[in-house]
Amino acid sequence: MRRRKRGINEANMPLMEHLIALRKVLVISAYAILIGTVVGWIFSDRMFRYLAAPVAPLKNITFVTTTPMEPMLVKLKVSLIIGVVLSLPIVLWQIWSFVLPALKQNERKYLYLIVPSSVILFLSGASLCFFVVLPIGLKFLLFVGGESITSYTPLLTKTSYLNFLITILLTFGLVFQLPIVLLVLIRLGVVSPKVLATKRRWAILIIVLLAVIVSPTPDLLTQLLMAGPMYLLYEISIWLGYLVARKREKELALK
Repeated sequence: MRRRKRGINEANMPLMEHLIALRKVLVISAYAILIGTVVGWIFSDRMFRYLAAPVAPLKNITFVTTTPMEPMLVKLKVSLIIGVVLSLPIVLWQIWSFVLPALKQNERKYLYLIVPSSVILFLSGASLCFFVVLPIGLKFLLFVGGESITSYTPLLTKTSYLNFLITILLTFGLVFQLPIVLLVLIRLGVVSPKVLATKRRWAILIIVLLAVIVSPTPDLLTQLLMAGPMYLLYEISIWLGYLVARKREKELALK
C-alpha cells in the first residue's frame, strides 16, 4: 500500500519538483554527452571520413572550406556525434525515468527493458538512414536539377553536410521510438491494441503527414522511405501490444 501511495505522490508532484527533476535529467545528460564528446575528439578525424562515405561515390562532388573556423567546427560536430552515441544509454535512461515517474517500485524493472530497446531502435533508425536513405537522398537532391546543375561542379561544405547529416540521423532515430511509446501507452492503459488495429487508416494518414512534417528534406522519396518503416513499426507495436495488454489484464485480475 505504501508503494502504491508513493507512485500516486510522484504522479502528482508539484510543478517545482517536476522542474527540479527535469533539471537533473538535463544536467546528467549534458555531463554524459560532454564526456563522450571529449572521448570522441580523439577519433573525430577517422569518424568524419566514415561519415563522409556516402558522398564518395557521387561524381563531381567536392568538399570545400569557406571559413577559417570551419575545420575546428567540423571536428567539434563530429566529436559531438560520437559523444551522443556513446552517452545514448544514459540519456535515454534519464529521459524515460522522467517520463515515467509514476511507476511503482516493482515496475521499475521495465526500465531495464525499455532503455536497451530504445537504444537499439534509435541506432536502427539512424543506421537505416545512413546506409539506405542518405545515399539515395543525396543523389536525388544534388542532381535533381538536371543539366542546369550538373554542368557545374557542386561544392559542398563539410559544415553544411554535417548539419544535414545530424538532422536526418536524429529524425530517423527519434521516429523509430514509436513502438516504445505505443507499448508504454498500452501498458499504462491509455490505449489498447484493438483500438490501434481499428484505426489503421488514420494511422497511415498521420504517419504520412508526420513524415512530411519531420523529414529534413522536401523530396517525396525520403518521406516515403521514412513513412514505410514507421508504418511497419506501428504494425509490430499492435502485435506486441496484445501480449502487453494480456499481461496487464492478468495483473489487474490478481489484485
